[in-house]
Amino acid sequence: MKHQHTGHDHHGHDDGHGGHVAEVALDFCFCATELAALERFLTAQPVITSAVADRTRSVLHIGYDSARTDTAGIQALLRGRGYGCECADCPASCCQPGHPAAGHPDEPDAHAHHPSHTAASQPADDPADGHNHHSITATTQHPQAQPSHLAEHAGHDEHAESGGHDEHAGHGADMVASMLRRFVISAILTIPIVLFSPIGEVFGFPSQPPFGLSMGWFGLILATPVVWWGGWPFISSAARSLRHGEVTMMTLIAVGILVAYLYSVASTLLGGHEVFFEAAAMLTTLSLLGHWLEMRSRFATGRAVEALLQLAPPTAIVRRDGQELEIPLDQVVTGDVIVVKPGAKIPVDGTVVDGESYVDESMITGEPVPVAKRPGGPVVGGTINTTGAFTFTATAVGADTALARIVQMVRNAQASKAPAQRLADTAGKYLVYVALAAGALTFAAWMLWGAHGVGFALTAAVSAIVIACPDALALATPTAITVGVGQGARGGVLFKNATALEMTAGIDTVVFDKTGTLTAGKPIVTDLVPADGITDDELLRLAAGADQPSQHPLAVAIVDAARQRAITVNPPEAFDSIPGHGVQATVGGRRVVIGNARLMKRDSVDIGALTDTAAGLAADGKTAMYVAADGRALGVVAVADPIRDSAKAAITALHAAGVRTVMLTGDQRSTAEAVARQLGIDTVIAEVLPADKASHIAALQQAGAKVAMVGDGVNDAPALAQADIGVAIGAGTDVAVETADVVLIRDNPADVAYALRIARAVRSKIKQNLFWAAIYNLLAIPVAAGVFYTSLGILLQPQWAALLMSASTIIVTFNALLLRRHTPSAPQPARRPAAAAAAG
Repeated sequence: MKHQHTGHDHHGHDDGHGGHVAEVALDFCFCATELAALERFLTAQPVITSAVADRTRSVLHIGYDSARTDTAGIQALLRGRGYGCECADCPASCCQPGHPAAGHPDEPDAHAHHPSHTAASQPADDPADGHNHHSITATTQHPQAQPSHLAEHAGHDEHAESGGHDEHAGHGADMVASMLRRFVISAILTIPIVLFSPIGEVFGFPSQPPFGLSMGWFGLILATPVVWWGGWPFISSAARSLRHGEVTMMTLIAVGILVAYLYSVASTLLGGHEVFFEAAAMLTTLSLLGHWLEMRSRFATGRAVEALLQLAPPTAIVRRDGQELEIPLDQVVTGDVIVVKPGAKIPVDGTVVDGESYVDESMITGEPVPVAKRPGGPVVGGTINTTGAFTFTATAVGADTALARIVQMVRNAQASKAPAQRLADTAGKYLVYVALAAGALTFAAWMLWGAHGVGFALTAAVSAIVIACPDALALATPTAITVGVGQGARGGVLFKNATALEMTAGIDTVVFDKTGTLTAGKPIVTDLVPADGITDDELLRLAAGADQPSQHPLAVAIVDAARQRAITVNPPEAFDSIPGHGVQATVGGRRVVIGNARLMKRDSVDIGALTDTAAGLAADGKTAMYVAADGRALGVVAVADPIRDSAKAAITALHAAGVRTVMLTGDQRSTAEAVARQLGIDTVIAEVLPADKASHIAALQQAGAKVAMVGDGVNDAPALAQADIGVAIGAGTDVAVETADVVLIRDNPADVAYALRIARAVRSKIKQNLFWAAIYNLLAIPVAAGVFYTSLGILLQPQWAALLMSASTIIVTFNALLLRRHTPSAPQPARRPAAAAAAG
């Protein structure tokens, strides 16, 4: 799939369609088919450009045309559908669904990579903007950074809204708690009804209710609050949908509850004795239990995000007016000077101004070795200081921090819809009609050809309707996507959307850029081969002295190697660069030349004894340079861009997964082939100009390959965009790499194999879940309809049908949670150039 611009203009904080993005957390809208219907309704509105539901959190992302409507208009639109919501402004997000930095989750052929955008410089939306039980937040223009404390109060107000990262999680927790409360109270009222019903008689309880009441009136008194209060989430959801001509899974549950309840009410009022209040109450209570367990499992799938949110400390120590003050994190503004003590968490992103320390950044980059921080160095919010103390100036706060952008990217991916989900939504919609039809046919069949009465026919019909709920089918894909995206984030792999995750699973060819991806990207001295009577240090001292004025990468590597060995490198008395040959200089009164064989020949230097050594080094992909002084050969210095320690493991893991590996580089063929031999890469495409890399990717695609391109996201942008999946490696804190579908935070090529592994595992879980959901519905409907009653005496009561329906959903969710077993390999320590040079 090529990533092409879809034709929309993207400016600042828009959603990719010339508008803004609102985030809506819905109260008691946990039905997957209702959310799908709400998506269809919203996208049909002329002022709405996109609507994407995150089914694991009951949250909608709504893109809207800000020139034609606002949050009040969206609020009125949703209230007209029966959804209450409150509005609050929040900063815009460059990672919201629909924005080019994230890709549009519902357009699999339009990831919209736009090199013209610099997403890293745009403000990112806060992942948690004050939701209580139901609310709506909308994007607004983000204020420009204001000098120091002139913006202090405004900044405090803004970040008070956008800086709290845990309020979205509270929305889900409130829904789970409310569902549990309804279940407990309903269960307390249901138990007496069951005890005095025919079910209770089986266990020896009396059939006569207390206080001289008939079973009809006793059941009516207790079942009424169970049905209308306990079952209100189901009934209200069904009513909302029916009012607009839609049927959902909640319609099926509500129909089952109300048919049993209303039939029993009519029978009681007319003096009848056949009532099903226990069925209505048990169906309601067990549906509440099942949905509580289901919601609890679904919201648990987002714990990867919650773990990220907890990285940021709640407070920060700032230095204002000469005093150190501990203030809430949401009151920190850009330009604040922040004090970090030993062992403390760094609250926001910034630049060190005073002091030195080592900072543990493993929670962001995955690298286990603490990183040295000195004045001028960057620090990232959520990382942990070790032993030293320092101060830094805040450069990004609230939603603009790297941590906030990572959280938002993960949430956007979890909220996005995979191609398989669109098929499941369509199937779920029609399965609801199938379930209603099955119930009607069951009732008619037992009434026409059965001899068991209305009560039996009603029981079978209600059971068939309830058990056929396609809840598991609707949740089969989003639960696996949510867990997979979260697990990938734990391992430093960020998928921009569900489409990227699904397409990654189908990759059969991985193309690597060489420099900076498979290699360190910085040449080092690998070998010193002195001539007879010359020491390593003397050879390196004279070579470094001659190269000291040069800015060529090879010269810089030689000078660095000398300094790492504590060799004093003095500027030469004279220096001259000879293009295509090397350099000549006067070092300590000696005329030194360093370069290729042509330079040695020009100066009549005999290198016969060293030519075989130089040829062997060149065969290994190293650049061998002769060094001579006063007409005598002193030896050979070899420089190379070292292969990353994890590159071999990456290629091995990809081969084990049946993936073809390709190196695409602008380096000379001999060097590229030498690296490929060491790593075991299948195909080498060398001496390619950056502008031509995309055409080579296209050629692989035309040959039938599904290609992932792995690069640094800068020089490789055209190739990343051309590939089916673009992978930006070593992004670190730059999580808004626009040209990639997948961002690897760690500077570790082995994570490419992990990204492929987690994507394939998610695809497998989706298939398993869809299979289970489909088979369950095919087998459950005839059993519930009483097909086996005449031969085997099996008839499923509605309450047990409700429990089985919920159990199927729980099984699907639990199966998705098994993805947490997939963890990345432990990161290997980065190779130290100094050690490598010393080894040479």
